[in-house]
Amino acid sequence: MPIMTWAKNETVAILTMTNGENKQNLAFAQTLNTMLDEIIADKSVTALIITSNDEKNFSQGIDVEWILTRLQKKEYQPVNDFISGMDNVFKKLLLYPVPVIAAINGHAYGNGSIMSCACDFRFMKSDRGFFCFPEVNLGIPFRPGMNAFIKKAVPLYKLSEMQLTGNRYGAPELEAHHIILKSCANKEELMAEALAFAKTFQKKRGIFGELKKRLYRDIIEIMDAPDAPMLSENSSLNISD
Repeated sequence: MPIMTWAKNETVAILTMTNGENKQNLAFAQTLNTMLDEIIADKSVTALIITSNDEKNFSQGIDVEWILTRLQKKEYQPVNDFISGMDNVFKKLLLYPVPVIAAINGHAYGNGSIMSCACDFRFMKSDRGFFCFPEVNLGIPFRPGMNAFIKKAVPLYKLSEMQLTGNRYGAPELEAHHIILKSCANKEELMAEALAFAKTFQKKRGIFGELKKRLYRDIIEIMDAPDAPMLSENSSLNISD
C-alpha cells in the first residue's frame, strides 16, 4: 500500500498521506520529494493541497522508533539521508511555484506541524486534532532553518510560547492568532474550504515562484548555511541535562 497518493480536482493537485499517523522517516521523505516533483511537472496544476486520509492524524512528525532503531544499529547514513531529505521537502514547499495549502485534518505534531508551516496557507478542522511542537519535551532542538520558516507561519510571541511549553493547540486558537486561515467544523468543510480557496489561484508560475524566492530569500540562506554536523557514532538527537 502506498504511503501517499495524489490526484487532481480540476487544476488543483491533492496530495494525500495514507499511512495512518504518517510518521516521517526516510521512505516518507523520499516519497514526498518524488511526488512533489511529479505534481509540479504537470503544467496544468495551479495549486497543491496536502492532507491525510486518517480520521485522527495529519502527521505525528518524526518516526522516532525508526530513528532509534537505526541509531542502535549504528546505521547513521539513513538517518542523515532522512534529515537532508526533509530539508529538501521544506525548501521545495517554500519555493513551490504554485500555492501550497495544508488541510490539517487531525493531529499535527513536531515535524508534522513544521511541514505545514513550510506551506503557504493552512486550514484545520476543529472537531478533532491538535497542533503541537513537543520538541522541548523530547529533548530535540529545532534546526536553524526550521525556526526561520516557522516564523513566517507563527507570530513570534506565540511561537515562543508554543516551543517553550510544548502545549497543544486546537484550530480555533490557531485561527485567532492567524496561524491558520480558517478553523473548519469537520473534514468535509475542511476540504471544501481548502479546495475553494485553492481554486481562487490562477497565477503564472514564473511570477509566483519569483515572488516566493524573494520573499523567502533570507530563510533559504539560513537553511543553506552550514549547520550542526550530521549524526555519527558520537552524536545524539537528544539533549539532556
